[in-house]
Order: sequence, then C-alpha cells, then structure tokens
Amino acid sequence: MLYLSLRGILKYIFLFLGLKLEGVHNLPDKGPVIIAANHVSNWDPIFIAIALKRPVHYMAKSELFNYRLLGKLLYKINAFPVRRGTADRRAIKNALDILESGKVLGMFPEGTRNKTGDEIKFQSGVAMLALKARAPIVPVACLGTNKKCPVGWFNPLVVKLGKPLSVVKYKEKRINTVNLEDLSNQIKAEINSLLLK
Repeated sequence: MLYLSLRGILKYIFLFLGLKLEGVHNLPDKGPVIIAANHVSNWDPIFIAIALKRPVHYMAKSELFNYRLLGKLLYKINAFPVRRGTADRRAIKNALDILESGKVLGMFPEGTRNKTGDEIKFQSGVAMLALKARAPIVPVACLGTNKKCPVGWFNPLVVKLGKPLSVVKYKEKRINTVNLEDLSNQIKAEINSLLLK
C-alpha cells in the first residue's frame, strides 16, 4: 500500500533528521477520531502522518486535484477534495463516512495555513463533524515545520499529541452555533497549550 510505504520511508528519514514525536500514546487504538492541528506549512500533514500509528485521511483543497497526476497520488494517500469557502456537502459526507467506518480524519481548524503565527479564528467544521459522528478530537501541535526543509538538528522539530477531547457532554445537546463555538474554543485552547509547552 502506497500510504504505508511512503510513511515508513519518510518516518525513517525525518526521525534521522531530528523529528521528535510526543504524546503518540494519546491516539486511541481504534474507533473514529479527529486529529485537529495547527497549520503553518505544507509539511504539517506529512509529519502528522509520520507521528500516527494509524492511517490518517485528510481533506485537501480541491484545486490540488485539478492536476491529474497529483490528484491520483492524493487519492492513493487517503486525501479527498474540499471546496474551501463553501459548505461542501460531498466533502462533509466523505468525512462522516470516514469517521463512521472507525477511521482517523485529519483536519486543520484554522482552515488555511497560518504562516505569520497570528491568531486566526477557528472554523467550526471540526466541531461540527465531531458532534455529528460522536468522535473524540485529538489536539496536535506542529512546531518547527515552517522551514523549507525542516531539520531538527538545528531547531526544534516536534509533533505533539494532546489527550483526546470527548464530546460526550454534548450528547443530549443540539448542534447549534453556541455549542460549536464552545467546542471550537476548547480545541483552540488545547492546541495553543501544546504549542506553549
């Protein structure tokens, strides 16, 4: 399988280059889970995939799938397209199908890369999918991935996984703006906490 082969090769290379993995035991061994991470670089999904012991499925901006060969490669490594800036029902259905089949969904709640490090309002997509699928959320912080070729020998290069956030307390509640914002704020606080540790 291409995903596992690439993951194995890249993991070997980047661990040699100083990539540190923290809290990997926080990923549940089975069942649906959403990975919610900060996003500063195109390296982030690669390093998260290296860190996780389970295959991760990512939403990727639909423009990337316009290139025939790249699109085929993305599908083979568990990515699927999402049209940003719209309520893309097909992407939402794909994401829910992934979670309902007990797999791992990787998402970036900021909705785009944050190259400046300035605070960006989190989108509510992660919270909405977590509540619909009753899936826990594992917050993840990527540090040092914003270099053209990240190497942990010279600067910190770390992927940190936090403890899973349960959505049980929302079980009897409606999926509305207040609850989505509340859960999104919890996710944001957990990611920021990991970034500061």
